[in-house]
Amino acid sequence: MRIQFQKTLLLTSAMGALALSAGSALAHNADPTTQLDEIIVTAQLRAQDPVEVPFALTTYSGERLQDLGIQDFEALSAFVPGFLVQNQSPNNPGFVMRGITSDDGASTTEPRVSVFQDGVSISKARGSFVELFDLERIEVAKGPQSTLYGRGALIGAVNIVQNRARPGMIDSAAELRAGNYGLVSTDLMINLPLGDMIGVRFATRLKRQDGYVENLLGGPDYNSVNTEAYRLGIAFEPNDAFRFDVIANYQTDDTTGTSFKSIAYEPADPTTGTVLGGRAPWEGAALTPTATFDGGKVLGLDRDVWGVTGLGRLDLSNSLTLNSTTAYRRFDSYETFDADGVSLPILTAAEEAFGEQWSQDVRLNYDNGGRVTGFIGGGWFREEGYQRTPTQFDERMALAQLAGLLDGNPLANGVNTLPAAFYGSPAILNPILAGFGLPGPAIPGIAANLKPVHIETPTNSSELTSWDVFGDVTFQVTDRFEVSGGLRYTRDDKTTGFASELNNGRSILGGLLAVQQVQAQIAALVAIGTPEALTQAAALGAFANGVVGGLATPGSVGLPPSAGFPPFGLTSQPTPNNGDFVYGDLEDDGMTWRLTARYAVSDNASLYANYARGRRPKVLSARSPSAPLGNPTFTEVDAETVDSFEVGAKYAAADGRLRLDGSVYRYDYENFQTTIQDGTRFIVTNAGEASAWGFEGQFDFLATDTIQLFGTYGYNHSRFESGVYDGNRFRLSPDHMASIGAVWTVPVAGGAFEVQPTYTWQSKVFFSDDNDIPALQVSNFVPDTAQDEFQDAYGLLNLRVRYQPTSGDWTVEAFGENLLDEEHVKDAGNTGDALGMPTFIAGRPLTWGLSVRLRY
Repeated sequence: MRIQFQKTLLLTSAMGALALSAGSALAHNADPTTQLDEIIVTAQLRAQDPVEVPFALTTYSGERLQDLGIQDFEALSAFVPGFLVQNQSPNNPGFVMRGITSDDGASTTEPRVSVFQDGVSISKARGSFVELFDLERIEVAKGPQSTLYGRGALIGAVNIVQNRARPGMIDSAAELRAGNYGLVSTDLMINLPLGDMIGVRFATRLKRQDGYVENLLGGPDYNSVNTEAYRLGIAFEPNDAFRFDVIANYQTDDTTGTSFKSIAYEPADPTTGTVLGGRAPWEGAALTPTATFDGGKVLGLDRDVWGVTGLGRLDLSNSLTLNSTTAYRRFDSYETFDADGVSLPILTAAEEAFGEQWSQDVRLNYDNGGRVTGFIGGGWFREEGYQRTPTQFDERMALAQLAGLLDGNPLANGVNTLPAAFYGSPAILNPILAGFGLPGPAIPGIAANLKPVHIETPTNSSELTSWDVFGDVTFQVTDRFEVSGGLRYTRDDKTTGFASELNNGRSILGGLLAVQQVQAQIAALVAIGTPEALTQAAALGAFANGVVGGLATPGSVGLPPSAGFPPFGLTSQPTPNNGDFVYGDLEDDGMTWRLTARYAVSDNASLYANYARGRRPKVLSARSPSAPLGNPTFTEVDAETVDSFEVGAKYAAADGRLRLDGSVYRYDYENFQTTIQDGTRFIVTNAGEASAWGFEGQFDFLATDTIQLFGTYGYNHSRFESGVYDGNRFRLSPDHMASIGAVWTVPVAGGAFEVQPTYTWQSKVFFSDDNDIPALQVSNFVPDTAQDEFQDAYGLLNLRVRYQPTSGDWTVEAFGENLLDEEHVKDAGNTGDALGMPTFIAGRPLTWGLSVRLRY
């Protein structure tokens, strides 16, 4: 892959140089700036000035994104109030809008924050994180947007508007970047006409950067970047009344493993037990997947995302325009990670995800220049996908963790993780097993049968067919006052599937845990003391003795199932015939709506108020069987709804030197859907009521012809109001987020320097809805007794300095990000939390580099 990447990088760089050698033009205007850039948005499915949009909206042009150094959603979110994107890996992002997170990878779940690419939803988590390059603009719309954008826009929508091919125009550009951690990256764009009516546009980004968390066992460092993204657009525009675009996107990510690291265990050599480094998340890690895992998979991500979109526009008359969007999307990903975060192969996990979707939307817009404008439309959406999550345990090491032997437990007297061979010794296993109350003669046999490799694989699948109809109308009551209303009706037909397989026989440790549960039931029956209870206790005792005997029998892992000795799983019990799919069906429909009012104080200022109902469709959540070879449990989780109230103001100075906007809002949720841990898996459940309220503001000010100031601030108070999470903060939801920056233009002979410092800051954040409260984690295999899965407030300082010639075809820039080398974590908890081994992912440290932009 690396050789292929380098060849492609050299080829595209050469293509860019050839194209750019044909002539020269001004890359940026190096003269003093007299006004801010103007931008037109389509957040309400029609072209408008942002001041005219009656809800909170943040938008950036492609050129502004480039100047800020924004290449992905994580960087973008630092400059959008009320928006946060957590990037564990390109396969596992979390999109957070005003406190609400959308990141679940299960095929059955529904997004809350929709991500659109040219009007097409790419909201499934495993296919939503795409590179941002060669863009016209990005629009981030806050608040319930289900009426405008459809399913999945419960609390907001992000729309990526890519540059389309331009008939009759020759255009090309390139940017080359290099920096620390081995950064090598290039962007290339070329637009060519095929006659006066057809244009072809090709754009690509190729980016490679080494990981920033050292691999203490040798090999590639963790958290690397290795991305190739390509886009081809074709436009056919025979006249002003008709245009049709075809846009094809493809992206592949092939990265090293994510640094899921435990802060309770020192990284060590798994063979000798020698300590290799410190416990902090940003220090080196020693993670150890076994060679036998799922066919020899190694840590890292292999992901492909691609799609084709057809966009048609036909002006039927001066007042009617017909728009059509036809699309196909697909993603395939496989990510392997060391879920326990320590040097021992206690728990290795992976996720294989697949999804494909087909969609068709048709919309008829009406605008005759009078007081009434609006649109009506309908859509069809079809989606199929699955999520397969193979999980591998070393049962001997897992048993030691259950017994509290490892040094993450404060009662373990400082015992380190020790050599891997230590955990196979009878000297360590037999005393632990004796603590289970097992008969002495059975202990050696059970100890010998504990598996160094136990693999089980749950899989969830989903099929969805959705139809919707929608409409929206705006009426100008006066020249300055207008009201709008919209409705959308959606009907879903869903089929959820679940299967679970034991890949290499029953779990001996799972059988022991089953015996413990039976012993607890026996004790409860004996305490009741009735003849019936004692009879039942005797039957359970006979069953437990039979299981213990089976667990101690040589070869018990592969013994055929029987009523007295079922094929136990450890975290997920097998479905019938050890892996059969079992299906459940769900039908769901619902309405969403919005009402807005806007008063134009002047041509450049407006006040607005809106009320909207957002809806996250019902979910059919699947749990693994309660007993081996049983059927899974399907639970219908009610649709989540939110009522939103927002008032705000927007202002753009007539001379183009100042833009201001601010809003206050309140959300009230019913049937709030949250994710809880079920063994090593995560499922959706109903957490009851919740609320959020806050303020957002942003400004852009050209203070002088050479100094531009800009900033954002968001306050969000998101809390649960019922159930076991009552009073908790929403996960990934800091109360405060802010950014501030400046562009100082310094004219010099032959050009100008631009100095652009930015500072972004956020307050404390928790990474789970349980806020890592120990009392809410007693159902874990090993209870988590420490509340340490959070990130305190922190800020990041960035600086970009570029030189632009007065006339020429190039710009050179030096950049530094996280200049103060602020140590922080981007996530904590994760799968290992079920074993009392939460893992932490370090945020990116200081990075720096140089870039050269060329334009023809």
